[in-house]
Amino acid sequence: MYKQLMGLQQLSMRTISSSARRQVDNMVKEKQKLFQADNGIPVHLKGGAKDAILYRLTMALTVFGSGFVVYELLNAAMPKKA
Repeated sequence: MYKQLMGLQQLSMRTISSSARRQVDNMVKEKQKLFQADNGIPVHLKGGAKDAILYRLTMALTVFGSGFVVYELLNAAMPKKA
């Protein structure tokens, strides 16, 4: 039993350590150039279309949430008469 466990441990360690590692390119220099470029675009939109969509979605949710809060405050301040 012990010998089987040791064999399983060695097999699992060999499988984990020999697995191919993914090669990732270092994109820091390119991103620095993109975000430091003086092209008149605000830094929170320089990432492209994804940033623009996230920005607009955030603004829409903020406006909706603020409106809902005001609505609920007015509802709470003026309760309906029974």
